[in-house]
Amino acid sequence: MPVGTQGAVKGVAPEELIGLGATMILANTYHLYLRPGHELVRELGGLHAFMRWDHPILTDSGGFQVFSLAAINEVRDDGVVFQSHIDGSRHVFTPESVMEIERTLGADVIMAFDQCPPGGCSEAEARTACERTLRWLERCRARFLELESERDAPPQSLFPVLQGNVYDELRREQARAFRDVGDWDGWGIGGLSVGEAKPDMWRVLEVLDGEIPKGRPRYLMGVGYPDDMIEAISRGCDMFDCVAPTRNARHGTAWTADGQINLKASRFKRDRNPVDPGCDCVACLRYDRAYLRHLVVAGELLALRLLSIHNLRFLTRLAEQARAHVLDGSFQSWSRSWLERYRAIRV
Repeated sequence: MPVGTQGAVKGVAPEELIGLGATMILANTYHLYLRPGHELVRELGGLHAFMRWDHPILTDSGGFQVFSLAAINEVRDDGVVFQSHIDGSRHVFTPESVMEIERTLGADVIMAFDQCPPGGCSEAEARTACERTLRWLERCRARFLELESERDAPPQSLFPVLQGNVYDELRREQARAFRDVGDWDGWGIGGLSVGEAKPDMWRVLEVLDGEIPKGRPRYLMGVGYPDDMIEAISRGCDMFDCVAPTRNARHGTAWTADGQINLKASRFKRDRNPVDPGCDCVACLRYDRAYLRHLVVAGELLALRLLSIHNLRFLTRLAEQARAHVLDGSFQSWSRSWLERYRAIRV
């Protein structure tokens, strides 16, 4: 899912997203609550109409901002008091208010409010966050069901967010507790890609593979580098989001089947090849590395647009390929070959 934090994927229009194969995008409850405001979004027709996006939308709950903006918030049992990064005003998010905001925005999939502890935290800290996340989930579900029963309420799916950091038993306990709370349309896996070692991430996903019910989508939150995505798919994950495609593009970095490249490098000054010869995006079909390097070095906005389109298409095409190989039974052999090529050390 391309990330449209504030109601837009940076530098890429909705019709371009459709053209590159995106079928669902992510927006952020915290940011849209602060600006332009969820009530204004509803007044203007809801998030789909506001963004001119006719396909599914998922909204994060703001739980990640509890983690990423820890310096300006206060976590309490009833919710989180945070200070706006825009104007310094203070606000309170509770499980109930988050459900109300996400209902008002009108996304198709909404995430429950959770507490994400930082990578490297102690088991005791992770357990405290797990226990609070469970209590918040119960409150989210109760308010969600109340809102769902209202007349003319649009259909929405509520996903819980599993926490537990890198502690296997905490992960198992929380997954089992979540199953006791209710039957979920899908499951969010949080608290990974927050500073832990990659082997720990893969082990946790293998632990959860045996705990999350089969046949329901599994959303690995905040993960979206190409090789990480393939590793996670091999461990049962289905949905991903990450700001990396557009963030990397703004710094001149692009993904190829032969690994990541930075077009600022002087070796691309006369390179007439496309960014990735196997890619079918407009940046690769119409332009070469030499021209794109010039745009990057010159600071032209066209560079970040073209490279964003390329990186997003690279990931959607990679997901398309992975899905096809899962369906025909060849995923394991294909993924091993793909990762070996992508990670190969080149002189």
